[in-house]
Formats: sequence, C-alpha cells, structure tokens
Amino acid sequence: MFEQSLEKAKKGLGSAPASLRFETYDEGLSVQILHIGPCSEEASTIARLHNNFIPENGLKETGHHHEIYLRDPRKTEPEKLKTVLRQPVKRV
Repeated sequence: MFEQSLEKAKKGLGSAPASLRFETYDEGLSVQILHIGPCSEEASTIARLHNNFIPENGLKETGHHHEIYLRDPRKTEPEKLKTVLRQPVKRV
C-alpha cells in the first residue's frame, strides 16, 4: 500500500524526498487534540491538553508529544493549517 501511494503521489508531486520512510510506531495509550491555525499558536492548545484534559482524566505524560501535519504549510494559509497533537500517557 505504501509503494502504491508513492507511485500515485509522484504523478502530482514529483519524486518523494529521500528521508521519506514507512515504519510502525507503537506508543501505547495516548491522547490527542486537533489544533487549527498556525504552528506558532500551538502552545495554548498543548497547554489545554496538559493542564486540563490529562490531569482531569487521571493521566500523566510518559514522553514527548508529537505532531501530525494534515495540511501542507507551503500551500495552506496559516489560519487553516491542521495539526494533530498527540501525547503518550499512562493512568495514575
């Protein structure tokens, strides 16, 4: 499926960057939130996740959050960018 996706993307985007890779990632229990807007304004969204949702639900962070970009920042207006902010957690 990965190879098929690469071939399809090449038709519209050209060659894939050399750094592109496919790998599995198992982080266990995690929470996530969708941030809409520029990356420079993510701090308040992350703060809501860490200061409100996580403690209110008896959870604790177990590592660094990561970000999944759903829109291309080169082609999207900053206020329309969408980023999934994902934080691994454990129950306390």
